[in-house]
Amino acid sequence: MDRELSIRRMVFPITVVTIALYLGIAVFLSLLALVSLVDVAALMVAIPGSPSLSDGLLDVLHAILLTIIIVEILETVTVYFRTSRVQVRPILIAGLTAMVRRVLVMGVESVNTFDILATAVVIAVLTAAVLLVGKEEGGPKA
Repeated sequence: MDRELSIRRMVFPITVVTIALYLGIAVFLSLLALVSLVDVAALMVAIPGSPSLSDGLLDVLHAILLTIIIVEILETVTVYFRTSRVQVRPILIAGLTAMVRRVLVMGVESVNTFDILATAVVIAVLTAAVLLVGKEEGGPKA
């Protein structure tokens, strides 16, 4: 019993620091998400004056996907506060969203075949991981 109490006393300061760090991260991610959302709105307003409609729409889509990535990471932090566990699924979804952004950029740039295949493999692995983690956590499937 004394050993368990000693361990708790040693772990407590680390736990407090961890919670403080996650709280700081949550605050910064919240601010970043708001700024990102304002950027989406500004890009949407700028579409009519854009030299190319497709470029303007692609910029808006990139900004929206970036906002989704930020929100998914923020969701991971908020779940930690509720459960004291780091959820893997939102991180995987953020990674999948980032890969979708990469594919959209590939559509504009000239890319070699290896990059396309590597991106496809990463998307397939992330998709499988999201489905597997969803089954293990008992949550909704993606």
